[in-house]
Amino acid sequence: MSLRVVLVSILFSFPSVVGADLIEQMVYYEHDDAELRGFVYFDDATKHARPGVLVVHEWWGLNDYAKRRARELANLGYVAFAIDMYGVGKLALHPQQAGEWHRAVIANEQFWRARVRTAHDLLAAHPLVDAERTAAIGYCFGGATVLQLAYSGAPVAGVVSFHGGLPILKPGQGQQVKAKILVQHGAEDPFVPASKVAAFQAAMTAADLDWRLDSYPGARHSFTVKGAGERGMDALAYNAQADQKSWVALQQFLSGIFKE
Repeated sequence: MSLRVVLVSILFSFPSVVGADLIEQMVYYEHDDAELRGFVYFDDATKHARPGVLVVHEWWGLNDYAKRRARELANLGYVAFAIDMYGVGKLALHPQQAGEWHRAVIANEQFWRARVRTAHDLLAAHPLVDAERTAAIGYCFGGATVLQLAYSGAPVAGVVSFHGGLPILKPGQGQQVKAKILVQHGAEDPFVPASKVAAFQAAMTAADLDWRLDSYPGARHSFTVKGAGERGMDALAYNAQADQKSWVALQQFLSGIFKE
């Protein structure tokens, strides 16, 4: 399947294309005076509205990995939007820089939620998206981000976190959560200790939400990312089995929430 690129700004536009090509739309948008740039992918062989899925990047920024996952979702029949949480051109090569940008976003929970919600609303407004059927997935920082999106009460059918941080739902917030929640966790992730996992599970149970956490033995942080171990951080490692199983779990989860 070939890939065609279209540049748009805020509002989505479409080329006159015939055939089963995968379309990439580069989308410029704004939040809190920051210029952001994301990428929307869809298969133009089908013209009817379909579910839309946000893809939120790791703490490195919007890189090729996040865009690849979005393309894979588009190949499964969704409209996928690889969003930008930092700003145009902000792609970290060193953990120190990634940490600075990451902390700048999460320092204010309301700001954090509003930034991802801005991207969600753009996706829901896409002409090929059924606004009543949207979801969000995220990796690392992105995993925590999609949980915050769910906690905010956003109209998403479901969210999936892959090796993400686990922000704890505050008492009383569960009443506004509309999304089903799936967490794909590496059992040996040093960034998310067992005590944090237990606190997360307790909060989910207390809120009586529809949630599930799958823990993969032997898997460390970034277990879905090939080459993660080349970053020079012992906490990061690719795990092929956990990657494959978690991707299957995602597909089953999306099929389930969008059939209802």
